[in-house]
Amino acid sequence: MDLGLKDKRALVCASSQGLGYACAFALSREGAVVVINGRDPQKLAAARDRIAGETGGEVEAVAADIGTIEGRKTLLEAAGVIDILVNNNSGPPPGHFANWDETAWLGAIDANMLPALMLIRGVLPGMRARKFGRIVNITSAMVKSPRGPMGLSTAARAALTAACKALAPEVAADNVTINNMLPERFDTERQQQMAKLAMAMKNITYEEARTEIADSIAAKRFGQPEEFGDACAFLCSAQAGFISGQNLQLDGGSYHGLI
Repeated sequence: MDLGLKDKRALVCASSQGLGYACAFALSREGAVVVINGRDPQKLAAARDRIAGETGGEVEAVAADIGTIEGRKTLLEAAGVIDILVNNNSGPPPGHFANWDETAWLGAIDANMLPALMLIRGVLPGMRARKFGRIVNITSAMVKSPRGPMGLSTAARAALTAACKALAPEVAADNVTINNMLPERFDTERQQQMAKLAMAMKNITYEEARTEIADSIAAKRFGQPEEFGDACAFLCSAQAGFISGQNLQLDGGSYHGLI
C-alpha cells in the first residue's frame, strides 16, 4: 500500500533510539523526509546514518532538548516546514507518591505534557494552511490503565491526551489529525532497564526478569519496535485522514477495558 508519504516532511522527537527511532525509520522507508531529534549529537548522527543507509531516504538530525524553550525553538527553526509531527520524550522513573514533591510533578509536566503541546502549537498553523497535517503523540498504555509507581508519567501524559482531544475537532476540517499511541512492553532500551530493576528488587536473573515481564502481556511476548513504527506510519498516511482524536492501544491485547 502506498501511504502517500513521499516527500512529506516528518519531525520525530526523541528518535535516536527506541520507539521514536522505529517511527522515524518507518516514515523514512515510506518516502518521507525525516528530521530526527535527540540530546546526544553523536548518538543522533549514528541513528541518522543508520536510517538513511537502510532506507535510502533523506534524513536530517537536529540535536536539541525539547524539554526546554530554547531546545524547542532550535528544533522548529531547523526542521522548517513540517507535515508530520511525532511527539515523544522519555518519562520520569517509577516511584512512590509520598516521595513526589512539587518539583517532581512540575518536572513530569515539563517532560511529558508541555513539550508536545508547544511543538504542536508551532507546527499547527502551517499544517492547517496547507490542508495536511498528521500529529501523533507517543504516550503510554497507563493513560488508560494507571498504576501507582508510574503516577508522574501517567498524569502528565493523560493531561496531554485531554488537551489534544479538545483540539482535534477544531482542526479536523483542515485535514489535520491528532492521535495518540499507547505502548506497553515493547522490546526497547526502556524494557531492558525495567528488567534490570526487577533483577535488583527480586534477586532474579535477567532472563527470569524478562520472562516475568513478557508473561504480564496477554500475547506472552514483547512488542517489536518495528510493529510500533508501522502503526505510526499508517496513522500518518493519507489513508488515515478520517481517524483523529483516538488512543491506539499497542499492548498485545492486554487492556481490559471496553473503551
